[in-house]
Amino acid sequence: MPIAPMIVLQLALLGLFAGFWAGLLGVGGGLILVPFMAAFATQSGLEPALALKVAIATSMATIVFTSMSSVRAHHRKGAVRWDLVARLAPGIVLGALAASMGVFSRIRGGWLYFLFALFVAFSGTRMLLARQVAGTRQLPGTAGLLGAGGVIGFLSGLVGAGGGFISVPFMTWCSVPIHNAVATSAGLGFPIALANTLGFMVSGQGVEGLPPYSIGYVWVPALAAVAVCSVLTAPLGARAAHALPVKQLKRAFAIMLYALAIYMLRKGLAAM
Repeated sequence: MPIAPMIVLQLALLGLFAGFWAGLLGVGGGLILVPFMAAFATQSGLEPALALKVAIATSMATIVFTSMSSVRAHHRKGAVRWDLVARLAPGIVLGALAASMGVFSRIRGGWLYFLFALFVAFSGTRMLLARQVAGTRQLPGTAGLLGAGGVIGFLSGLVGAGGGFISVPFMTWCSVPIHNAVATSAGLGFPIALANTLGFMVSGQGVEGLPPYSIGYVWVPALAAVAVCSVLTAPLGARAAHALPVKQLKRAFAIMLYALAIYMLRKGLAAM
């Protein structure tokens, strides 16, 4: 059964929208992608719990592509702490695989809705308050960074996000300047996305009811439509950030995130 053309169009428009807002506000596209992609997957005939897993896995797969352009821009400015990327990446890969190949395939879809609702509400609150974490300590040693990377990779895999919601506060708490923390978080996006995506592809093998043209939990037509369109509009959003009232827009976006959190909470209750 081929994917309906209207669903492809809706996914393409979603990619355009998510890419622009990600470029404009510097937020992860997964905040927007996952709820709407889950709704579109449900329209295609998936039951809601499986639709959310497909949405999370496919959203994560888009980060494999979008992270490349983001980190390249930060690298040109010399802001990426590649030493930190190298030290956090092993833990990230281990945590990501534990999530995508272990917990993700076993957790009930209803609980994933609750977890994502909590993640979105937390992200909206941080954006609304616009507070930076003060640096109160130094970076931990190798074991500490391995553990921190594991937590970042694991939680990112459960919600389909790039990890910046944890890695940026962690690094600024450890006295890394905010511009370096944001740039380094962009550098971490690729290993987070690649490890989790491979895990989703493997753990989804043999799962019944997946949409056509899926590799495990990754819905390839949705990945192609969203990735191409979001890459097109992210630079436009970044340029618009210099001309638009970003502070006011962040408040409006935070309110939208609260609405999405409530929506996901209701879907979770219905899926239980």
